[in-house]
Amino acid sequence: MREAQEGSGTAMARLYSLHWRGAYRAAYLVAHDAAAAEDIAQDAFLAAVDALDRFDRRRPFRPWLHRIVVNRALDWARREALRRRVDGAESVFEPLPPPEEIGGEMIAALKELPAEQRAVVVLRHLLEYTPGEIARMLELPRGTVNSRLRRGLDRLRAAAEAERLAGERR
Repeated sequence: MREAQEGSGTAMARLYSLHWRGAYRAAYLVAHDAAAAEDIAQDAFLAAVDALDRFDRRRPFRPWLHRIVVNRALDWARREALRRRVDGAESVFEPLPPPEEIGGEMIAALKELPAEQRAVVVLRHLLEYTPGEIARMLELPRGTVNSRLRRGLDRLRAAAEAERLAGERR
């Protein structure tokens, strides 16, 4: 980290190679759009590089980067939702297959959650941050994180139950 803060291109390339997959995954899980996730992750990395001089080396880099990624993915999801409401259009991107380690049903269920709930569920259960870390990352009160998490999990549980019942009727 020190070398990257001092401008070493090699050190920045190492940071990128170590953290690109996680940044892309976080962006994809919030945005649900592969092309947008790539743009979001790249934009977040550029923002992180621009802000490296302000980064506190005593803290881990991964949560700091994920905070940038998730905030940018939330901004994208809000803009996309507003654009759809305004012109009634679907996404301009063809959906691509989700990251291989997460099933299609999970991706579909997450996509139905509001972006704010989706972000905290992704950060907590797929990226394994604690509610306190999520609150700090998103600059939210911990109670807000907990309520968004609870509402999101309740919606996912209800959707899974509905799917199970529909499967039993077939």
